[in-house]
Amino acid sequence: MLNQHTLNQLKALKLDGMAIAFSEQFAQRATDDLSFEERFGMLVDRECSHRDNRRIARLLRLLTTEIA
Repeated sequence: MLNQHTLNQLKALKLDGMAIAFSEQFAQRATDDLSFEERFGMLVDRECSHRDNRRIARLLRLLTTEIA
């Protein structure tokens, strides 16, 4: 129940990358042995990657529309 609430809050804050990583951490259970700092670092890294990927995709779309 608490995990679902946290997931909903991440989505409401538009932290989609973190929300995906948070869900994956609970599904995989391979992260159970990691410290809080390590798990939190993984969430932050995923959010940064997610935002970078979205930015690159947006720029590529703009570039392809300008060329066409």
